[in-house]
Amino acid sequence: MHSDHVTTPFGRRPITLALVRGQQAAGTLSGSKTADKWKVFRDACAAMEPLGLQSASLAVLDALLSFHPQKELRGDGQLVVFPSNVQLSLRAHGMAPSTLRRHLAALVDAGLIIRRDSANGKRFARRGTGGEVETAFGFDLAPLLLRADELATLAETVLAARETLRKLREKLTICRRDTRKLLSAAIEEQAEGDWQSVEDIYIGLVARIPRRPTLRDVSDALESMELLKEEILNRLQDNGNSMNPSTSDGQNERHIQSSNPEPSHESEPSSREELGRPLGQEPPPLSLREGREKVVQAPIKAFPLGLVLRACPQIVEYGPNGRIEHWREMMKAAVVVRSFLGVSPSAYEEACETMGPENAAVAIACILERSNVINSAGGYLRDLTRRAQRGEFSLGPMLMALLRANGESGERTG
Repeated sequence: MHSDHVTTPFGRRPITLALVRGQQAAGTLSGSKTADKWKVFRDACAAMEPLGLQSASLAVLDALLSFHPQKELRGDGQLVVFPSNVQLSLRAHGMAPSTLRRHLAALVDAGLIIRRDSANGKRFARRGTGGEVETAFGFDLAPLLLRADELATLAETVLAARETLRKLREKLTICRRDTRKLLSAAIEEQAEGDWQSVEDIYIGLVARIPRRPTLRDVSDALESMELLKEEILNRLQDNGNSMNPSTSDGQNERHIQSSNPEPSHESEPSSREELGRPLGQEPPPLSLREGREKVVQAPIKAFPLGLVLRACPQIVEYGPNGRIEHWREMMKAAVVVRSFLGVSPSAYEEACETMGPENAAVAIACILERSNVINSAGGYLRDLTRRAQRGEFSLGPMLMALLRANGESGERTG
């Protein structure tokens, strides 16, 4: 059973009218109402965001439910659990006492549990002669049972929105891929038109996608990307032979010469601008040296600073006065980050000579963003430098992957 009277918390903890109403509502709980406690917990987990809870708060709720002996929460049963902070901390994966108290307060404020404090603030139960619990002081789980249906509905809504978001993100990924490849094909095959402006629009659209996009963000980005894809297709259709799969011998020869004999390590195709060549310029010819074909190295073209900072926001903290407004400040910040990441001066100097100082700074910024999955920042930078020397590296896909926010993998590299 549970007490349906209103009690105030022990000590200096205040009570609010919302907590009073919650206790009064718990007093109206029907004795016939039951619910699987773990089903209710899963629903609360799914509804974590609208409830305003963190995962650590749910870990504490999980621990509290583990002290309830039955699988079901029953309106006519004992719903007050009374573990000590030590016991509760152990079941909450060793959570610190101060952190435990904070998340208990969050569960109370969210209306999922009620404090039933004794006169001295201790948690315990008084048992009758038959061993049954007569009075218990601790945390009342009655609100979970009372709100079981509400939590189930809320969880269903959240999961439906999550599924809608997943489908929209999938459509956006496919649309981005189509747009990127169509744009690259138009540039590579020198179709007539101002493809530089289309490239700028594409990069701008990608840069505006937040790291953790909402349903509205993805919907807006998808609509804009579909319009851009349609515009590219219309231009190619007007262009005539640009979409003809049967190209001239000269075009085939140029395609073979510009093809990379080794598979690319990046996730997206790169336009000539991303590979460091001005639009409309032919790729450098292959030269034979000691019987092997090598690609003549071309300088990597720097991306707009604003785009770089959108993809790599962490490096801003290392700029002068905590900001970066031009490339000189960007390169100064990269030197600081290089030392922080343990990259040797020689490795960074080699990267500057190969890629140019601006692009070397961008590479450092990208490594900083992915430092949690890179074992050796210096080794990783040297690998990028070697690939740049072979003409196999482009900053574009790396920046685009960071802009997507879901392009990072959990595997360690370097």
